[in-house]
Amino acid sequence: MGSLPPFSSDFINPHSLSNRKTTTATQSSSSSCVDETTLLNLFKSQQSHLNFFFQHLDLSQTLSFTRTLLLQSSAGATVFFSGVGKSGFVAHKISQTLVSLGIRSGFLSPLDALHGDIGALSKSDVLVLFSKSGTTEELLRLVPCAKAKGAFLISVTSVDGNALAAVCDMNVYLPLERELCPFDLAPVTSTAIQMVFGDTVAIALMGAKNLTKEQYAANHPAGRIGKHLIFKVKDVMKKEDELPVCKEGDMIMEQLVELTSKGCGCLLVIDDDHHLIGTFTDGDLRRTLKASGEAIFKLTVGEMCNRNPRTIGPDAMAVDAMQKMEAPPSPVQFLPVINGQNQVIGIVTLHGLVSAGL
Repeated sequence: MGSLPPFSSDFINPHSLSNRKTTTATQSSSSSCVDETTLLNLFKSQQSHLNFFFQHLDLSQTLSFTRTLLLQSSAGATVFFSGVGKSGFVAHKISQTLVSLGIRSGFLSPLDALHGDIGALSKSDVLVLFSKSGTTEELLRLVPCAKAKGAFLISVTSVDGNALAAVCDMNVYLPLERELCPFDLAPVTSTAIQMVFGDTVAIALMGAKNLTKEQYAANHPAGRIGKHLIFKVKDVMKKEDELPVCKEGDMIMEQLVELTSKGCGCLLVIDDDHHLIGTFTDGDLRRTLKASGEAIFKLTVGEMCNRNPRTIGPDAMAVDAMQKMEAPPSPVQFLPVINGQNQVIGIVTLHGLVSAGL
């Protein structure tokens, strides 16, 4: 049996290990450092590359592209987008932007299209193919199949005389000076100009279709914009059994449960026909107790209520209710909701509006 190699204590010396780790970490830190000048120069270079795109973009091509999408979509066509890799992500995003603007659109994966998804494509539709080089094999295989369906094909590329442009019905050339990548390989500038191009065209279509702010909001009901433009007071107000109501002749101390249990921080003082007389808040309770002491046991709600409270109607926008609560001279936490006959039909609270996402 051969002899074992001599044992080295360095293998288990904790000080040796610590020194090696420190040296390695220091070398790694110094080699991976990015200074401010380097970062600034990269941003300036990207800005220069984007300026090249803006300065050399053929607006006549872009106008023809935009008008084609407008004409076809107005006629009921779906505008499909496709691409591979990073260009595919851009194509997907632009499609989603158009959908949010009320334009029928979708993303068609070139691979999935060849395995059944092309069934979504019809002869009245448009298929926009994003490819930097115009030589993407998956897109070139998709073209004859899409043509067989009768769709109108548009290529969006950044290389002159490419194969994809040659087989499509229309081509838009996106001028690319070079990629920001030092090897001119990583698709960072090319995808940036694709995104700028697609989103700008989308906004041009938005203007041409005269999309209103309300229509846009209707497509974003869960977002803050949508809630501001869609939700009305009647959509967020408390009503019926949730209302903290009392009569003006009721004793203050007898209404403490009603004042605190409904979570509104107030009482709505009404008459027998539900007409609003005034409001009494938990702040009013504290002030009355401080000023009256034991005499509060003999006071009615009507004697101490505010008979000129701010109110709002059920069809007002919820965001207007919030603004009314915050208006001078001092903010309030709730608004009684009344109908045209000054009858209480609900209450909207600041907490409720915030909980609704406004």
